[in-house]
Amino acid sequence: MTRSAHLVGSLPGDDTDDAMRLAVTHLGSKLRYLPDGETGDRHNWIIHIIEGMRKHPDLELKKEGDWSDYDKTPVFRVRRGHTLRAETLDFGHVTTFDESWPSFVRFREEQQNPALAFQAGVPGDLDMALFTLGPVGAFRHRAAFRGATLREIREIYRRGGKDVVFQIEIPAELAFVARMPAPLRPLMARALARGVARLAREAPAGARFGVHLCLGDMNHRALATMTDTSPVVLLANAIVKAWPAGRTLEFMHAPFAAAQKVPRTDPGWYAPLTRLKLPRTTRFAAGFVHEDQDLDEQRRLRALIERNVGREVDVSTSCGLGRRTRPAAMAALERTAVLTGD
Repeated sequence: MTRSAHLVGSLPGDDTDDAMRLAVTHLGSKLRYLPDGETGDRHNWIIHIIEGMRKHPDLELKKEGDWSDYDKTPVFRVRRGHTLRAETLDFGHVTTFDESWPSFVRFREEQQNPALAFQAGVPGDLDMALFTLGPVGAFRHRAAFRGATLREIREIYRRGGKDVVFQIEIPAELAFVARMPAPLRPLMARALARGVARLAREAPAGARFGVHLCLGDMNHRALATMTDTSPVVLLANAIVKAWPAGRTLEFMHAPFAAAQKVPRTDPGWYAPLTRLKLPRTTRFAAGFVHEDQDLDEQRRLRALIERNVGREVDVSTSCGLGRRTRPAAMAALERTAVLTGD
């Protein structure tokens, strides 16, 4: 595999056209997938979706929150006597796809790259449930979130078909594995991987997928940290093992920086990557690009990661760029272009 650039999703554009133009100007032919930049309210990932739950007839506020930190988020609960059903949940993915698709088609034609696919970011159903209802409510009512997520995947696939790649975004799963005592991590990884793979298994035949392992980036701060890369390896390997036959897993993205914190430089931190077991057809996108780290140091990190993984990797930041300032995001895009091409 030769290196490509991977954009996780959000970009600090004024609108979809501006964000896509930013992406193709800096990375152009280096991209296999083009996201729409998740501009406007979407730049903060799922916050706008969860805020919309304040008006849901079957939910009520259990705890107020202002999103200033991970422990200061609103938490909802199902109203007494009510049932939360998938058909009452609308995460807005279909609407934003319909709005962004014409811009994508235009930029793909400009790039003269018919193989370029539209990247649709899809938060994992467990993550949606957890950030809405908290841990207890999430496991009781996860089925509603799974059903709503699958409905939107099916609708987008009906519109875009194989020109769309769905990126399943799962910060909660990686945080759970990272926080577990080491002896319990494999068990937790296997349990969580089954839920991720279920989305692919129940999606339409022919749908294309990638997975974005994430450490969180709310307010450009991470949800969790890792003592080394073993949580990434355990969860990625478990997802691959649980992945359904007949569903394409095109890439696995892993974070090696933690929001504003630059990547670690000690080789031992990356040593578990030698145990990563991805199919040869699944690309590995290494999220180590950081504009605040020296370029030569970043080149050394790329070489270390590739040596441990055993192949060239795609080049990426740890998360989307929508929480960065525009100058910082442009610096990250420029750094991505250099590290992809040299």
